[in-house]
Amino acid sequence: MTDGNNHSPRLPFFIHATAVIDSPVAIGPGTKIWHFSHVLKNCQIGADCNIGQNVVIGPDVKIGRGCKIQNNVSVYPGVTLEDYVFCGPSMVFTNVFNPRAQIPRMHELRPTLVKTGATLGANATIVCGHTIGRYAFVGAGAVITKDIPDYALVVGNPARQIGWMCQCGIKLNPQLICETCGKCYAPSATGLQEVN
Repeated sequence: MTDGNNHSPRLPFFIHATAVIDSPVAIGPGTKIWHFSHVLKNCQIGADCNIGQNVVIGPDVKIGRGCKIQNNVSVYPGVTLEDYVFCGPSMVFTNVFNPRAQIPRMHELRPTLVKTGATLGANATIVCGHTIGRYAFVGAGAVITKDIPDYALVVGNPARQIGWMCQCGIKLNPQLICETCGKCYAPSATGLQEVN
């Protein structure tokens, strides 16, 4: 798949000449994969994603449409990104909870699910086995050690919730209203939900 001709009119996506794409993989139309990145076999990447420099994906990873994965991120087996997830520069996923170099534990992978619209800030660490809720916002450098509710704003090590975020990425006021776009929210079983 990588023949150095990254401008081929027959490909509905862009792959930089320095990127390595194993086979088989599925890459959606409009996706861009940049310098020195590597997509391992059996990965699925949705349409209109932007995969930055020095990113490793897979093997056997599923990424939804419209995701942005910034430079120096590795998306390991066991991690699933739904649509429109933002992974900030150098943020970290893990997939083995208690690794040791001399003890094989790849059969003990703990799955991580990042739901639609979530933002994972630069240098954040997501300890495996947790779910990041829809449109949640993980601050830069935060360390996730538990599930994060939909729309929650979390920061720190270990991460703690300090508020709620709108779909547009602005912190909600105490009445759960976005003062920028006007969306209103109410508590739900999984965090917040948008209301009319």
